[in-house]
Amino acid sequence: MPASDPTFPLFSILAFLGFILCAIPLSWHLQAWNSGTCAFMIWTGLACLITGINSIIWADNALNIAPVWCDITSQLILGASIGIPASTLCISRRLYRITSTQTVSITRDDKLRAIYTDISIALGIPILFLILHIVVQGHRFDILEEYGCTSVTYNTLPAYFLYYIWPIAIGLVSLIYSSLILRTFYMRRIQFNQLLSSNGMINPSRYFRLMLLALIDIMCTLPIGIYTIYISLKGLPLAPWISWDDTHYDFGFVQLVPAVIWRSDFRTYTSVQITRWLPVACALIFFALFGFAEEAMKNYRRVFWFFAKRF
Repeated sequence: MPASDPTFPLFSILAFLGFILCAIPLSWHLQAWNSGTCAFMIWTGLACLITGINSIIWADNALNIAPVWCDITSQLILGASIGIPASTLCISRRLYRITSTQTVSITRDDKLRAIYTDISIALGIPILFLILHIVVQGHRFDILEEYGCTSVTYNTLPAYFLYYIWPIAIGLVSLIYSSLILRTFYMRRIQFNQLLSSNGMINPSRYFRLMLLALIDIMCTLPIGIYTIYISLKGLPLAPWISWDDTHYDFGFVQLVPAVIWRSDFRTYTSVQITRWLPVACALIFFALFGFAEEAMKNYRRVFWFFAKRF
């Protein structure tokens, strides 16, 4: 049976391409201890890989053929929706610390402390987010034809404080850091190159590319988070919170939605398209900023000659 999406397999190809583009520079960013950047690549690449696989499995059906896969991946996609902006917060925070530091040297303990902090933000916040989301998770998951399995949020008032507010809150904190970066950079622009050279792991070119990546992500996170709240309030009536048992009644239920149904609903269609395309866009933007940089070209040449010498 042919896929109902006339553009199939365009999204699948771009999603797998996004995963590859995130995986390529991961090794040398790990070697450079760029924990925030690595977290961004891991969350983005994971979201691209899962949505790419789902788009193939459910290209022409909405059947519950892989329930355990859906239990896991629906939560991972939900975690990535916070993991990506949380990783951007790590990047913004690191750039601010570099710009505002008063010391000319960074010890190994300082670097390890920064990595542990980044992990607690980029991994800890999504885990906390997933735990809180259970409170307002109406049932097990939904399966949408063409898209695959997706998490479910009961449209009640606590959901806006436990679920919808997180991207906006993280985006605002990142925006504050970015504003402080610009202010501190302007005040200490003469010392800027000296500070970066003393850091040892980042040069001016990479600094500005990281800053541009953070700004692009913030400009997407805040409007999308606000728009998600808007369409949720507009598209569905706000249900009263009665109790835990009422919210989770028949929790094992799985709703199967054909493409013709969810595409006809503006709220669902908008949410699905944002969720599936945003990680792909993040991957492409990331590679455009870092995939052709000087350090990337050096690694490409190193890999090329590694294999060339063997032939």
